[in-house]
Amino acid sequence: QVQLEESGGGLVQPGASLRLSCATSGFTLENYAMGWFRQAPGKEREGISCISARAGGTSYAESVKGRFTISRDNAKSTVYLQMNNLKPDDTGVYYCAADMKYYCSHFSQEYDYWGQGSQVTVTS
Repeated sequence: QVQLEESGGGLVQPGASLRLSCATSGFTLENYAMGWFRQAPGKEREGISCISARAGGTSYAESVKGRFTISRDNAKSTVYLQMNNLKPDDTGVYYCAADMKYYCSHFSQEYDYWGQGSQVTVTS
């Protein structure tokens, strides 16, 4: 069956870096657009980055542009989110999601499969 598993979250200080990984199984990753979403306490889930299928293009929310980088390794069935210069506002649960389309989207309702999430806490 389809599985997505996030890892790499943690508790860090402002300015630190983390790399999230999303290990996938049960489907052919290269055929799916992938997204990273974040849900902060008391807020709705928001799309922060996505990457289109195969070696497709990337997109970022304004709040993370220039600090976060999404990438994919189709051979390893894994998607990554490199997060640099983390800020307290980046705190939340980070989810990866898979969409059986070529072009990616920041809209959660477009996605077919979801991971369980990984907690990222940025605090001094």
